[in-house]
Amino acid sequence: MRPCPSGPHPGRECVPRAPGQGSRTPVPNVAQTEKTDVVLIGAGIMSATLGALLRQLQPDWSITVFERLDAAAAESSDPWNNAGTGHSALCELNYSPQKPDGSVDIGKAVDINERFQVSRQFWAYAVENGILGDPSRFINPIPHVSFVHGADDVEYLRKRYEALARHPLFAGMEYIDSPDEFARRLPLMARGRDFSDPIALNWTDGGTDINFGSLTKELLAHIGATGGEIAFGNEVRNLSKQRDGSWKVSVRNTRTGRRRTLISKFVFVGAGGGALPLLQKSGIKEISGFAGFPVSGQFLRCTNPGLVGKHEAKVYGKAAVGAPPMSVPHLDTRVINGKPGLLFGPYAGWTPKFLKDGSNADLFKSINPGNLAPMLGVGITELGLVKYLVTELMKSQAGRVYTMEEFIPRAEGSDWELITAGQRVQTIRRKGAGGVLELGTAVIAAQDGSIAGLLGASPGASTCVTAMLDVLERCFPTEYASWTPKLKEMVPSLGVKLSENQALFGEVWDWTGKALQLTGSGAHAVVSTGA
Repeated sequence: MRPCPSGPHPGRECVPRAPGQGSRTPVPNVAQTEKTDVVLIGAGIMSATLGALLRQLQPDWSITVFERLDAAAAESSDPWNNAGTGHSALCELNYSPQKPDGSVDIGKAVDINERFQVSRQFWAYAVENGILGDPSRFINPIPHVSFVHGADDVEYLRKRYEALARHPLFAGMEYIDSPDEFARRLPLMARGRDFSDPIALNWTDGGTDINFGSLTKELLAHIGATGGEIAFGNEVRNLSKQRDGSWKVSVRNTRTGRRRTLISKFVFVGAGGGALPLLQKSGIKEISGFAGFPVSGQFLRCTNPGLVGKHEAKVYGKAAVGAPPMSVPHLDTRVINGKPGLLFGPYAGWTPKFLKDGSNADLFKSINPGNLAPMLGVGITELGLVKYLVTELMKSQAGRVYTMEEFIPRAEGSDWELITAGQRVQTIRRKGAGGVLELGTAVIAAQDGSIAGLLGASPGASTCVTAMLDVLERCFPTEYASWTPKLKEMVPSLGVKLSENQALFGEVWDWTGKALQLTGSGAHAVVSTGA
């Protein structure tokens, strides 16, 4: 069932038009049981990606997408609810930590970059095959920059550059410590800066800004145009396993109260912060011991053309001593609906909601005997996070602007507005007798492969294709073998580490750059030309 092109109708839902009919008719408010091959919960980037992949691999399967809100990508995937960074570890310093001996560990940076290359390949395939339209609507080239100041951090950044610049995935990265060059490239950040405090940059031209909201909507539109049902304003209330291994999905229309029951062979829970409660309701043993800690994000946004025109980069700094990695400050160029803007943040807030449009009871309802010990353990070990949140919650607008002055010395609060970004639910996993707070994302899948879900946050959206390929391999092991030729058509590097195959990396980088209209090979020109 596809959504009505004229939009939602309060009090009724639309059904497909039969041949010869001139209009659609309202459905009575009665319960019904339906069957579908795949249910995707949540109309965000993860569900959209998985649905688009399945459409290519198994076009005869029926797909139903349920979204509790009245629009796609209205939570974390919304362009103003995230920084839009194409996370590829080009600028994010927490992916390349300094070890006790002073050297820099680039292992995680390489892994994140590898995953992002997979996303680029699928998006390029999707553009070339009509799944996605004009790529500038969702991806644009923008330099990715690491920024530090102070002698110790400058020395760290030099070591980071030396470790990364000779690696194939990071070829072309520049190290800059000249105040004049800094001012030429980042005039907004240079104005009023005291350069007696040493500065340094790691600069990479091959970064991207991504509108995940637009990308999500286009992928969902493709699913709908090829026979899938996209049901907005429909909340999945419960999941229960049937004797035959299928899932009974109980749904309620948030506008009319009408209830639906679907029997599905496979369920994917891509509901962002809402994934944990639904996976708990499913009763699968794999979710035991998992908990979530919600952190709301805030940014200062600037749309003043005079300032926006003086900064064209995504610039990431270092988290303050004792602050968690999620607090890394960054000044980002955003391109949304063709219009550039600036974001600075994040500033953390706190609410017990698991979704921006969620309930204040979300956190408390998620606590159970299986995850209480991990949550208490994290509460004891993550005192830095607690201190950080308390400090952030006490900040005034003047305090936020003061924090921004590290990046923009002459920042004026009147040029910036505070916006609340998407809600993030950091994953807590059982470890020993206690628990550990994890960054990144985790795929939770039942042993029989009938249901899977995604927990966690950044760099999730940027690595969505890798995550969903993981879901396919774990949940459809038999089919995956037969799907492999098609998957390699969509992702030529499938099963290969590009960091270990420089020639293939050059080929896919050039192909994706051309298909996605990311003009200039940027950071990887050296690799692409074979130099």
